[in-house]
Amino acid sequence: MIAIGKCNMEEMEEDRLDDHNHNYRDSARDAYSFMRAQLSNEAQLFCSTMISTDPTESCSGIPPRRDPRYMDSDSSSISSETSDTDSPGASASTPGKLTLNSATKFLMNSMTVEDYKNIYWPKLENAIEHLLTQSPSDHNSISYEQIYSHVYKCVCQQHSELLYNDLVWKVSSHLDQVSAQLLGSPSEGFIEQFNVVLTQYTAALQCIVPVFIYMNKFYIERKLNQDLRDILMRLFSEHVAEKHVNTLIPLLQKAHSMPFQVRPSTMANVVKGLYALRPEWSNLAPALFSQFIPQIHPPTVESQLSDYAAQDQKLQMELSLNGFSRGDQSRKRASEES
Repeated sequence: MIAIGKCNMEEMEEDRLDDHNHNYRDSARDAYSFMRAQLSNEAQLFCSTMISTDPTESCSGIPPRRDPRYMDSDSSSISSETSDTDSPGASASTPGKLTLNSATKFLMNSMTVEDYKNIYWPKLENAIEHLLTQSPSDHNSISYEQIYSHVYKCVCQQHSELLYNDLVWKVSSHLDQVSAQLLGSPSEGFIEQFNVVLTQYTAALQCIVPVFIYMNKFYIERKLNQDLRDILMRLFSEHVAEKHVNTLIPLLQKAHSMPFQVRPSTMANVVKGLYALRPEWSNLAPALFSQFIPQIHPPTVESQLSDYAAQDQKLQMELSLNGFSRGDQSRKRASEES
């Protein structure tokens, strides 16, 4: 009798536990259905009685989970990349806890305009300033992965236009300062100074364009039908080169007429840089640009051969008058006498 009574008591206890678990699963399922209904109707609002709008606060009085896998390293909010396999059924075995679905996670990890202006853009602005002002020979450490990550998040959170406008504003402001500094440069070193500015800027673009490639691909190319590098080079043309080209071209012509007054590599870099910015600037000094840009002149026609021959003879005469000897002419054939 004692054994039979003990068996009955164990069966009653198992039935009671089954009823408890069944009721708990039903309540968890009802809570999950309620959350989904609320989020589908009002995607921008949270269920005030279940989910707090502050990720650091608890849901229904339950302390938030502090597992690093569920925390975003930049905003300390619940990550939207948390595994969606954590369904209410999987968490029902732990009493008192609710699992957020993917829509809830996305909303809790969303980036507002204030977040962009106060958190993300200041970091990106500092990085851009560093890249624009550092010398090409400097090798200061900078986290390109972090910059790319911030750009990626801004684009994914629908802040592409705001990010693009801020980037253009930042680069334009920097170029205005550079242009003002060039105005104070003496004419003797103006070509060298312009070459430094051009080299530094093109080196900065080699870093800026790759880290903004996500914005370039999904916003600039698709919506603006342009390319980020072309836009940034056009900014240099508008804010710097256009304001100084009328001063720069005469100085280049003068330096070209006096060999080695300016290093040939500097001359070539500046002339090629101007031609890359605006090919039509070659019309301001065709003879100068033709020394560094191949095939810049129109094709030669037969009617102009006599003019080229006359120019060659004139050049030879000028060289002989300046002391350049023609060398031994004794073995020259009679038909080649000038």
